Amino acid sequence: MQIIPAIDIKDGHCVRLRQGEMHTATVFSEDPAAMAQHWLELGAERLHLVDLNGAVAGKPKNELSIREIVSVIGEEIPVQLGGGIRDLDTIERYLDDGISYVIIGTAAVKNPGFLHDACSAFTGHIMVGLDARDGKVATDGWSKMTGHDVIDLAHKFEDYGVEAIVYTDIGRDGMQSGINIEATVRLARAVKVPVFASGGLASIDNIKALMQYEGEGIAGAIAGRAIYEGTLDFKEAVKAAKGGAAAAA
Repeated sequence: MQIIPAIDIKDGHCVRLRQGEMHTATVFSEDPAAMAQHWLELGAERLHLVDLNGAVAGKPKNELSIREIVSVIGEEIPVQLGGGIRDLDTIERYLDDGISYVIIGTAAVKNPGFLHDACSAFTGHIMVGLDARDGKVATDGWSKMTGHDVIDLAHKFEDYGVEAIVYTDIGRDGMQSGINIEATVRLARAVKVPVFASGGLASIDNIKALMQYEGEGIAGAIAGRAIYEGTLDFKEAVKAAKGGAAAAA
């Protein structure tokens, strides 16, 4: 199982939010590319980027920072990106820039035809982000709740050909209260594509608990505030996640 550092970009800086609220931003680095290099050196096997301004605006807002990250990382590890991706031209531009996977969130919910077209045009490069609270999906940088059930949408998007699902429990994101393992496992069992857990990863115990279900489709967990504040040691987290069944026992 992979432990994937998140680099959330707001106004060109690497920040963390609490429950997706923009006014709660804590700046952890003014140089996202240097932060990407830091996580690479500590053993990251994948990076998770979010254009926070883009998620709210509905169009890319931090492309310069994203390009700088890709130039630093090169082709050493995959980089996945979400936030403000609403059209095929944007996807093509990001893939040309060196992004490995594009994550479509709000646009997938509001315009499923776009997601379907994206999966057809860029096979193998499209992931979907499902952000939820109490099993219902949120959109627009988590500012709007919908009546859509997470698992119903996951089935639909799986049929379109998405490569993987990033599942975020909004209520836990940035709170270090522990990943919502029950909801994540329920989703992973319901689909065949890999699921990446996000929101609230706080401890090695969280990782070990998730790893018990690795064989059921949980491919990794995205780490945010805990690794930035040092309450979760990233190198130890990676080591634990590579421990397989022995670590989970």
